[in-house]
Amino acid sequence: MKRLLTALTAIAWLLPALATAGPATLNHPGRLLAANCFQCHGTDGYGMESLAGEKASEIIDELQEMQFEPARQDIMAVHAQAYTAEEINLIADYFSKQPK
Repeated sequence: MKRLLTALTAIAWLLPALATAGPATLNHPGRLLAANCFQCHGTDGYGMESLAGEKASEIIDELQEMQFEPARQDIMAVHAQAYTAEEINLIADYFSKQPK
């Protein structure tokens, strides 16, 4: 029963994103990589700090800064430090294509 409730909760959480997302963003190669960002930034970039529609270059710059700050150990830095340059580009492209 608990698994069913968990699954239903997950589906209910994703339905608004699926309803508004176009085929281009649902199949975007950066979407899976960006899943780590969804908890705080939302599935389409509408979360605590909105990323939807931001310029990809700005997102890339921010993540690259975090990669090269070894003293920084918050969750954003930990995620950024784990991505390759290509993965960062895909994530940034995904969020930049979300409507504001």
